[in-house]
Amino acid sequence: MGNRARGSEKVTSPLHVAVLMGGWSSEREVSLVSGAGIADALEKLGHRVTRIDMGRDVAQRLAETKPDVVFNALHGTPGEDGTVQGMLDLMGLKYTHSGLATSVLAIDKQITKTLLAGTGVRVPGGMIVSSESIYARDPLPRPYVLKPVNEGSSVGVAIVTEESNYGSPISRDAEGPWKHFGRLLAEPFIPGRELTVAVLGDQPLAVTELKPMRGFYDYDAKYTDGLTTHVCPAEVPADVAQAAMDMALAAHQALGCKGCSRSDFRWDDSKGVEGLYFLEVNTQPGMTPLSLVPEQARHCGISYEDLVGRILEAAL
Repeated sequence: MGNRARGSEKVTSPLHVAVLMGGWSSEREVSLVSGAGIADALEKLGHRVTRIDMGRDVAQRLAETKPDVVFNALHGTPGEDGTVQGMLDLMGLKYTHSGLATSVLAIDKQITKTLLAGTGVRVPGGMIVSSESIYARDPLPRPYVLKPVNEGSSVGVAIVTEESNYGSPISRDAEGPWKHFGRLLAEPFIPGRELTVAVLGDQPLAVTELKPMRGFYDYDAKYTDGLTTHVCPAEVPADVAQAAMDMALAAHQALGCKGCSRSDFRWDDSKGVEGLYFLEVNTQPGMTPLSLVPEQARHCGISYEDLVGRILEAAL
């Protein structure tokens, strides 16, 4: 995959790049690792880098730094939900990844599903429920999934089965996302396998299958070395791989994503390509040593430094 991201230009002179990382979301630690790797890569590419661990004074620090461009390495809110993007727009600063409108839409899993209707992207059914309501009755037949509407990295995801120890109906004493979020997205559980596809520019890179050593592909499985096996390229039929890449690209384009994104899927392998379901798109995917976008880029012959360079170029 040697094509440069559409709309980007090769950077021929060093830039001053501010790398935003950290923040105060539940994904802060992941963002710090992503940001450190990105900053190191930008320096290897010859750019001048200012590392900013984002606090409430972020606008003042950016105004003092006066960067040519901001590399947004934040994950979760407020770095991924349009808040930071709106601030950067007001300040007149160029920045990587998706803009304000796309970020606002894509962080909301239910809005994303609604917007993708009619694009050929298959999504699971489901509904938004109040956390209070699930103490009275299950919103869907078990097994089903409950997850926050606007959190990434599988933060707060619970799979409710007949065998789970949450109670029936779910007990107020049981630990789960219902204790931490007022609204949740309830979706039918799709048995089978976990797949993901990165899109760089307008080019889907590859399909990776995630095989967690236990349970499902949750936050710990994503960011703890040794808890998940990545199979890249995924050992799936060619039509399933192509459908996953087509859906990832369709979602990326329909939502107006920029730079790179990563779409996650569940595949019920007993149903062939009809069993493939899009779950969500990540507009600020991880860039840690265990992250999937750098891994798929390597599979396509794109080094980490080149990947960072291409994302930067798309912002100019």
